[in-house]
Amino acid sequence: MEDLGVLLVTANIGSLSDHQPGQLQQGWIQELYKTIQHHRPAFIALHLQEVGGKNYKKNMDSALQFIRELMQGEELSAYDRTIAFIDSDFSQPHLFTALGSVYFIHHSVCKIHIYDFQEGTFVSVPAGQSVTSGSLEDCPIVHKERFPQDFWSEFPWTRKGFMRTTWQIDNRTFDLVNLHLFHDASNFVSYHCSPSVYSANRKKALDHILTRLQENSDVPFFLFGDFNFRLDLNKMILEQGWDLKTRNDSDGKTIEYEQDGEVRLIMKSKRFEYHNVKILQEDSGRALLMYDFEPLHFHSGLTEMPISFPPSYPFSEVVTRPSEFMGTRCPAWCDRVFMSHSARDLLNKEKDGKRCVWYDRIGADVCMGDHKPVFLYFDMEVPSKNLID
Repeated sequence: MEDLGVLLVTANIGSLSDHQPGQLQQGWIQELYKTIQHHRPAFIALHLQEVGGKNYKKNMDSALQFIRELMQGEELSAYDRTIAFIDSDFSQPHLFTALGSVYFIHHSVCKIHIYDFQEGTFVSVPAGQSVTSGSLEDCPIVHKERFPQDFWSEFPWTRKGFMRTTWQIDNRTFDLVNLHLFHDASNFVSYHCSPSVYSANRKKALDHILTRLQENSDVPFFLFGDFNFRLDLNKMILEQGWDLKTRNDSDGKTIEYEQDGEVRLIMKSKRFEYHNVKILQEDSGRALLMYDFEPLHFHSGLTEMPISFPPSYPFSEVVTRPSEFMGTRCPAWCDRVFMSHSARDLLNKEKDGKRCVWYDRIGADVCMGDHKPVFLYFDMEVPSKNLID
């Protein structure tokens, strides 16, 4: 039994959905196809967040059409089994997450099953394409939860939650979890203290997911989606040693930071514009990794491959400026692929002296919306025995 080539991709397509069809979608699809063609995986898991975008009531139908178009591309003809779960029923806001999970299985994969949570057993994945959309509450082969509103009664969070599937391929069993955690609504609140209240909310949500996973089984799992992890903004700004100026304009509060008589940063609630800031420019922003603190809370239960790529958010949505950050938020690694320690043990990191794991962004030089998709490709080893009964 050979190693299994696995490609895990996470993509927040909210801004993609909010653009007119054809403006960004074709370039986005082609960049995904290039990644697939380069690595030639046997199994692909594509986790989408914010399907339908902010104006999901208007855009949901076109977003579903975009996903179907992606699935039907000639470039994916070697994948003879495709199964998709799209949480598209916004008429039930207490359940709606706007998550979408799409899985592609290459014709070379012989034995593959997906878990039926109602029956408590694995079932075969049929040939052809299967799309399940709506609320997904009655779909037995996917477990979906929206975070309860009473988690944070002071914040009107919507469309945030997680979606889980469990797979068995030959002698390998593993969970795949799609998630969307809470964003930073205001730069001022993010900056007010370290860690911010938003960070605390994300920690609570991710702890909830991990608890739910541990309640059900000890299956190795891969957790990938829009974590919305942000930098320690308070610490990052204070360590620059800038001079602070505050004023109240007609459009609200403005904070300016200066150095040597030059404005370095202008910050409003939803504005973050910087000029000649070394740490935000050198090494394409990777120097900011020292302030990427939110994953530290979860090292006992989660692990991640080393990051060697620039932040994944927020990018300009102007087609001619695909590599520029948008002046709204501090750049951060929002889109990630984490895994349990038992899942990491399944990764074959080197074979015949060649590297077998790649962790990177997609579409570095193409406009992909405000989020760049992030992927993890690896060869999954064959365990000596099944990890669950």
